[in-house]
Formats: sequence, structure tokens, C-alpha cells
Amino acid sequence: MTKLRKTSKTQLQDEVTNAGSGTIISQPEANDNKAASLHEAKKLAKQEAPLLSEDDKRIREAFTDKDWNEIKIADSWQIFKVMSEFVEGFEKLAKIGPCVSIFGSARTKPDNPYYIMAEEIAAKLVRHGYGVITGGGPGIMEAGNKGAHSEGGRSVGLNIHLPFEQFHNVYIDSDKLINFDYFFVRKVMFVKYAQGFIVMPGGFGTLDELFEAITLIQTKKIGRFPIILVGRAYWGGLFDWIKDVMLTQESNISPEDMDLISIVDNATDAVKVIDDFYSKYLLSPNF
Repeated sequence: MTKLRKTSKTQLQDEVTNAGSGTIISQPEANDNKAASLHEAKKLAKQEAPLLSEDDKRIREAFTDKDWNEIKIADSWQIFKVMSEFVEGFEKLAKIGPCVSIFGSARTKPDNPYYIMAEEIAAKLVRHGYGVITGGGPGIMEAGNKGAHSEGGRSVGLNIHLPFEQFHNVYIDSDKLINFDYFFVRKVMFVKYAQGFIVMPGGFGTLDELFEAITLIQTKKIGRFPIILVGRAYWGGLFDWIKDVMLTQESNISPEDMDLISIVDNATDAVKVIDDFYSKYLLSPNF
């Protein structure tokens, strides 16, 4: 026989008398599992969802209040890691001389025409007196460092730690390889120490680097260094849209902004844009 007895406003017991045992089984309160503190809440969350992906964990953490000790450890001390990356970058790159940054996909294979062209461009740049800066990884980056290395030129690699794809290539000067955890620090180095930007076909990372350079020049945060896109077939559609929609239809940029970039189809023209640009100022590399 089951008998329900209300003993208080917040407690409801289900008393079940087993035959001959006299045992009373109490149903727990609805709030028995409620955490008493933030620490316990986090512990319960881990117990309830042990198989969360890294993305899920990051999303959940964004909605979790942190106590002061967690903020001090996880956030404040991160500043020193950022500072250390800036210091290392500045110290290693301060005297590299005139260089050109080459951007492009990490996924481009050695038999791809754009890989071969990036290698040729880098070799020509060295013969014309420039060093080469790349992201330090495989694909187009490897091609750039390989071309510079083959001509005995300065070959700089700004590598980024990623969960996939990125590992530094073997054509980087041993004293000019820098490993970064932060994309924004790495991009500062790309821009601060380059006298020009050559952009090969690539993905979102390449677009990020391209538009970072364009934006800094457009807003006059850096000098107007030449930006050269290689491959009309690859870049033409994007810049047609920029011209037709961003400029003509919406007026979100100025007509002169279109002059910030040049689009070419071969290594000779890419290097010529840089040479012509600096010849106007009677400047040439000094090593």
C-alpha cells in the first residue's frame, strides 16, 4: 500500500511499506542536485557532459562566470605570453633588411602551377635584392621559402601553431623561424617588416592577411606598399564584386581604393610591380 504524506511546504515523501519489512523509501527533493557553489556547478557540468567537443567547451565557458582567481590566472597572465611573442618577433626581424611577404594556401601541392610560380617569384625577388617572408608552413609558404633558399637569399618563416595543416618547412633560415600562438601578433610581423605583399591563391587565412594589408594602407596606418595578386582567374571574380557592389552599388569604398592592388599572371610581372614602385622613390635594396 502506498501512502503520500505532506510533511512540509517543500518536502513530499513517498512512503512505501514493503510486505513485512516496514521500510520507508523517501523520494529525494527536486533541488537535491542543485549545486551549492560555482565550483560545484562546473564539476557537475563535467560529470553530466564528459564527451563535449572542444568547440562545445569553449561555447559553454563563454557563458560561465569566473571568479577572480580564474581571471587572474587564465586571462591576466596571458598578456605576458603575448608580450613575449612580440619581443621575440621584434628582436629577430629588426635587421632582416628589405623583404616581401608572400601569402597563399598551405594546401597547395608541389605540382600545382601556383606552387611553381610562387617558387619562381621568390627566387626572382632574391635576385632583385629582396628577402622573403612567409607563414612558414607547407604549400605556397614552402614554395616561397624554397625559392628564396635556392638563391641564397633571406628566408623568413612566421609559423603558427594549429591543430591541423601547419608545420614549418625546411627552407627557412634557422635564425629566422618564429613560432606563434596568436594570429594577431603574427600579422603584425608580416606587415611591419615587409616592403610589399604578393598574394597567391589561398583560403580564409590568405584573405584575412590580404584584407588586413589593404585596410592598414587604406586607413594610412602603414605606408602604401605594393600589393600584388597572382592569378586573374582566381582573384578576378572577387575584385569584380568589390568594384561592382562595394564601390559602384553601395559606395562603401572610394574609387582610389581599387588602385591599392595589382593583379598579374606571372612571376616576371609580379616582381616588376615591386621594382617599378620603388624606382619612383629611387630606392633599392641595400644588401
